[in-house]
Amino acid sequence: MKRNIRELIRKMGEDPDREGLVDTPERVEKSLTFLTSGYEQNPAEVIGRAVFHEQYDEMVVVRDIDFYSLCEHHMLPFYGKAHVAYIPDGTIVGLSKIPRMVDIFARRLQIQERLTQQIAQILVDQLKPMGVAVVLEGFHTCMAMRGVQKQNAWMTTSAMRGCFRKQAKTREEFLMLIKGISRS
Repeated sequence: MKRNIRELIRKMGEDPDREGLVDTPERVEKSLTFLTSGYEQNPAEVIGRAVFHEQYDEMVVVRDIDFYSLCEHHMLPFYGKAHVAYIPDGTIVGLSKIPRMVDIFARRLQIQERLTQQIAQILVDQLKPMGVAVVLEGFHTCMAMRGVQKQNAWMTTSAMRGCFRKQAKTREEFLMLIKGISRS
């Protein structure tokens, strides 16, 4: 990878031996390896180690989960907040596993729509809950820095499963909870 990055620097018209660029190929390789580390993790295994039987059947919401990803079309960053909820049906998951699922899927070349669906689906598959809701709010630097160059445009995507999809009242409660609670 370092050799290819060095050649890319050269093709951009720069001198890869210039003082400020001499270590860049190694830095970029380390950065890309970290930013795509989600490919090396099996989300089912990670979540499966923290599934517990509990008779709780009310909404569980984890909101404002920071995420950072790379757009698969331009390999430029997109980032934002993920809001995730589920209604258990006898099985809960350790609290930290929800942000871990967000990270595992975000640390891949992605599009926001797929990322949203993958987070929802892993929770459905592993927990078999009554419902799952996921909303992602993302800022895409590929849209801000190039192309249309719209610096204030945010994208919102959602995935609703089970009772969140079928019951408007449940979906509305989730949407109110992720927007209406002050964190002060």
